[in-house]
Amino acid sequence: MPGSTYGKCFKITTWGESHGKAIGVVIDGCPAGLTLCEEDIQIFLDRRKPGQNKYSTPRKEADQVDILSGIFEGKTTGTPISCIVYNKTARSQDYSQIASYYRPGHADYTFDAKYGFRDYRGGGRTSGRETIGRVAAGAIASKILNELGIRLCAYTRAIGPVEITHLDLDEIPKNPLYMPDFQAAEQAQKYLDEKLAEHNSAGGIIECCITGLFPGIGEPVFDKLDARLAQAILSIGAVKGFEIGDGFHAARLSGSENNDSFYADNGQIKKRTNHSGGVLGGLSDGSPIIFRAAVKPTPSIARNQQTVSKNMENIQINIKGRHDPVIVPRAVVVVESMAALTVLDLLLENMSARMDGIKRYYQSFNELPEFSC
Repeated sequence: MPGSTYGKCFKITTWGESHGKAIGVVIDGCPAGLTLCEEDIQIFLDRRKPGQNKYSTPRKEADQVDILSGIFEGKTTGTPISCIVYNKTARSQDYSQIASYYRPGHADYTFDAKYGFRDYRGGGRTSGRETIGRVAAGAIASKILNELGIRLCAYTRAIGPVEITHLDLDEIPKNPLYMPDFQAAEQAQKYLDEKLAEHNSAGGIIECCITGLFPGIGEPVFDKLDARLAQAILSIGAVKGFEIGDGFHAARLSGSENNDSFYADNGQIKKRTNHSGGVLGGLSDGSPIIFRAAVKPTPSIARNQQTVSKNMENIQINIKGRHDPVIVPRAVVVVESMAALTVLDLLLENMSARMDGIKRYYQSFNELPEFSC
């Protein structure tokens, strides 16, 4: 199956199915010498772990990660890092009926159309559990970026019609929806309670901010920073829209309103506004990178829906099983992880962009003591 690998220099390959024995990721291209242990990764995985509150699937999984390779004496060796998470509480029998029909809003029909076969247990490879590998790899990428002074922060901007009105980053871990606005979080929970009572689901918007990224990261044509971010974020199963900076609102502005004026500040070039979202011509411009992802409502809902069986019969179904009434809160760390993977990959790629940079790197080896035979 092509398409399970992402990245060029910092490359990840995710593997596994929702109801298979395990799920995980292989990371190739991680520099040697990074201090790393399972706890560094577990912090990220715990943010997407199921069963933490009534707004996530009741499936209970510890999602405990094991690092199988690429680490020696607490540091990365430069060789591939393999991470595994075992599926402990899969209940495949909950999905036995799904084999005979196509669920609305899911990849059942399209997967069958492509391969002529599908793993119907919880969606198999198309399940949200595939993101475990992305998050594990994203934890490692984020740790490398932190050492470079680059920080990523993702949060829930909106749940259904309820949107934040201000930004309080300290509030994010204090509510189950990861919203940086206490009042909005309370309103969103009331909205979700209504959807739960109706056996319905909700979508929302995730916003991500990247700070500390210096200018010139990205490539000016097909591998633009914003294009690569869009690919990474839209590859997340439930994401249906992506915008950076003012996004679609920019189409309503004039050039004088949308352009970000530059000014000099103690020898640095800065912008007075950030309508561009931190990217100009596909390259980072030194200001915060701000983008948003639109997440659709969970398609599995416990109410009657119309669909078609594999025998081409029009039928009515009511989906059973354990499902999230809203995907957004658990997807926050997935968005953050994919952004970290993208930025790190482009940073490593950027190391060969200038001759003076290459010279500085390799001339540093002349300062090492000589080895005698």
